[in-house]
Amino acid sequence: MSAVMWAGTPLAADTYAAVRRTTILRCGKWDPQFEDLSVLCEFPIVLRRSEWQRIAALAEQLAAETLAAECELVRRPELHPRLGLPRAVRRALRRAAASAPEDGPRVMRFDFHLTTAGWRITEVNSDVPGGFIEASGFAREVAVCYPSLRLAGDPAAAYADAWERRLGPGALVVLAHATAYTDDRQVMVYLSKQLEARGLRSCLASPADLVWRAGRAAVQTAWHTGEAAGVLRFFPAEWLPNLPRRCGWEHFFHSSRIPLSNPATALLTQSKRFPLVWPQLQTPLPRWRNLLPETVAPNQRQTEAWDDWVFKPALGRVGEDVAIRGVTGEDQWKRIRRAIRWSSGDWIAQRRFEAAAVTGPQGPVFPQVGVYTVDGAAVGIYGRLARRPLIDCWSQDVAILIEE
Repeated sequence: MSAVMWAGTPLAADTYAAVRRTTILRCGKWDPQFEDLSVLCEFPIVLRRSEWQRIAALAEQLAAETLAAECELVRRPELHPRLGLPRAVRRALRRAAASAPEDGPRVMRFDFHLTTAGWRITEVNSDVPGGFIEASGFAREVAVCYPSLRLAGDPAAAYADAWERRLGPGALVVLAHATAYTDDRQVMVYLSKQLEARGLRSCLASPADLVWRAGRAAVQTAWHTGEAAGVLRFFPAEWLPNLPRRCGWEHFFHSSRIPLSNPATALLTQSKRFPLVWPQLQTPLPRWRNLLPETVAPNQRQTEAWDDWVFKPALGRVGEDVAIRGVTGEDQWKRIRRAIRWSSGDWIAQRRFEAAAVTGPQGPVFPQVGVYTVDGAAVGIYGRLARRPLIDCWSQDVAILIEE
């Protein structure tokens, strides 16, 4: 596996401190620490150029399949109950078949893992993918320290470029996000600077600050009032029904006449239960079927043979509540197993694969290579790295650099 991907030489202590400081102050990475763990890895993972070209092509094929499947699923509300979506979301999606929201730039991230059997994916982040600061700002600062290596791309810049092409200079983009969360706010600040560098105007707000009329949105806050030309959403679609109905959150699912990125219909493929409806779809999904491990609805057979399966919540994010035998703690596993018994329709069981370890400076590590696509084109990588074969809140952000 060393011919595919390997760990680079760690940065010297003073160089790493400078990179970390710049990532905080210039890129706005305000939370570089998780408890006693620095989340910014002090060495890069190097990916062979031919492998980057390979997984970039796979991601572009997956993006095309994902959009085609979403278009069909919007017209197939009878399949929505199998996806583990909240009831209010399913009601909103029923109206999308007649009046789908207008698409803005489409951004997705496909999470690749190197296994002993080659590359596999575990999911697509098709709703509100994050990681832009780490994939663009932090990775750029690390790349400067390794002249023989290069970035795979700049996802934040590519995303902002797509907005510029869609709207043109001077247009107002509202960055709608969960304003109480620092980690969400920092991403929006970073993206707003990218937009403004291209002549667009930006406003950071909650989706509850939007007022919808005739399919168009205006923002009304103490710091900004005006009509939006487009809305960049960084607020998970399944959270939208928690907002007051008067704010018109359903427009993210249907009837919008301004570009939305991403429209909330993306939740149809974000759900990890997406593979459960494949047999009923007419859309061919050859890349998905080839790269995603077998995924089934959990039942007694899987919970008894737990060595062979990974259990995940249908709408889980950042590795939360993922259960893997021998990796997840015993108390957490018991809690998750009870949750599956009580509400199996909110979970999936995914066939376990053997992740290939990379030898790091202090022992084996397990990288995740998150490939972004913007409007179907591969534009960069968000790397994460764990000391065990599970990417979760204890994982580090790592720069994935390409060999020259």
